[in-house]
Amino acid sequence: MSSTAGKVIRCRAAVAWEAGKPLVIEEVEVAPPQASEVRLKILFTALCHTDVYFWEAKGQNPLFPRIYGHEAGGIVESVGEGVTDLQPGDTVLPVFTGECKECVHCKSEESNMCDLLRINTDRGVMIGDGNSRFSINGKPIYHFVGTSTFSEYTVCHVGSVAKINPLAPLEKVCVLSCGISTGLGATLNVAKPKKGSTVAVFGLGAVGLAAAEGARIAGASRIIGVDLNPKRFEEAKKFGVTEFVNPKDHNKPIQEVLVEITNGGVDRSVECTGNVDAMISAFESVHDGWGVAVLVGVPHKDAVFKTHPMNLLNERTLKGTFFGNYKPRSDIPSVVEKYLNKELELDKFLTHEVPFSEINKAFDLMLKGEGIRCIIRMEE
Repeated sequence: MSSTAGKVIRCRAAVAWEAGKPLVIEEVEVAPPQASEVRLKILFTALCHTDVYFWEAKGQNPLFPRIYGHEAGGIVESVGEGVTDLQPGDTVLPVFTGECKECVHCKSEESNMCDLLRINTDRGVMIGDGNSRFSINGKPIYHFVGTSTFSEYTVCHVGSVAKINPLAPLEKVCVLSCGISTGLGATLNVAKPKKGSTVAVFGLGAVGLAAAEGARIAGASRIIGVDLNPKRFEEAKKFGVTEFVNPKDHNKPIQEVLVEITNGGVDRSVECTGNVDAMISAFESVHDGWGVAVLVGVPHKDAVFKTHPMNLLNERTLKGTFFGNYKPRSDIPSVVEKYLNKELELDKFLTHEVPFSEINKAFDLMLKGEGIRCIIRMEE
């Protein structure tokens, strides 16, 4: 691949020209990486709900034309000036957030909120020079969250690229670059349930199922799935969920139901919907004295969280998390090793696969609520 280093690469990319319209496979030009950047050859990518949310452009700043995609795996094609810890041929996962390793957050053992590279959904250009590395006939195409993996080649900041074990199958571990790690880490790194404890998971989409998987790995004795869609219940058993509660089946707040069936409340709860009412329920459903609730879902920008202060004074803990508290470069390689060691099961998350030329099928599946993760195979 070194024959292309320093040159513009022409390749296929799925371009979103306007909100909610099918992506179009176009030939794009991908410029070489600049200082602190790497150019990647994407082999597999997946569709995450965040891609769909911003493609629909409901309630955020629309930015088009744009190349979406942020759950992916690939190979380093070339590196820019000053890049020393990655080299051509390395197996990597690009990540929507980053780790510069120099800011106060990166130097803290408790934070993964990098000052330089934390997620920015409005920025459609590279952080170094404010320009896009994608173009069609000289006109720039915008990036998405620093990754833009719906392209055969993409350019990322080196701080947003995790080098992983080359033995890892990219068609499986690519999903660890976003949703699965987010849910898994929310449980293992933040909620930290003890063996034998009771965990409630609100929302049984991909992130919620990953949170349940984390509870299973931690040895929870009861994992209670809470969801409005009864069709999700059977599938969730594969992820360790032992029982199910549908708020629609009850004529009182779901937190009261959970407190009743657990004799005082769950030990841990993980909220994965972004619905503020579910967030309040998740917090108020944990046991006084030791219960911990973790918020994962992203709420509406005008949402307000209301609960009585006594819920905190009675020694319940409320926490938030971002990307499961994983630092991308430092921690994600070890999550890949969990999969290789058969401690973490990924295959059950992967329900569909399509070739890159049929990427719009992946959008259709997600819009219909079918499946968990659809893998998009770049080489056909």
